[in-house]
Amino acid sequence: MAPARTRSSVVSLAAIIDVVLVLVFVLIGRSSHDEGFTVIGTLQTWWPFLVGLAVGWIICLAWRHPLGLLLPGIVIWVTTVVIGMLLRAASDQGVEVAFVVVASVVLGVFLLGWRAIALAVVRLRSRRVAVPGHTGKV
Repeated sequence: MAPARTRSSVVSLAAIIDVVLVLVFVLIGRSSHDEGFTVIGTLQTWWPFLVGLAVGWIICLAWRHPLGLLLPGIVIWVTTVVIGMLLRAASDQGVEVAFVVVASVVLGVFLLGWRAIALAVVRLRSRRVAVPGHTGKV
């Protein structure tokens, strides 16, 4: 088991990566629609997805296994999209079908993709350590 400080660091880093990737999604979307960068506009677009992200983390207790692809990854992805879209609709922001599809795909790639990469790195490192006589040098 990892020391508490290391575990806490992994959880914090996972949460930060999720938040930043949702922001990147928002910035890409705003840029592609020539909405530009304004703090208020970005926050207006970002907050529904942040709420969805937070709900996803809470629903599946993501801090227990923050790198999990199925749990919490899929739960976080789905709640980020679904709750984000519901809150956008409730706050009179656009929720066209094409946007829902694009948001689902992009957020899926972002929120699941980094976890898949992290899991591959962790598995690769654990195999190197587990090989008898392996010194760790390449």
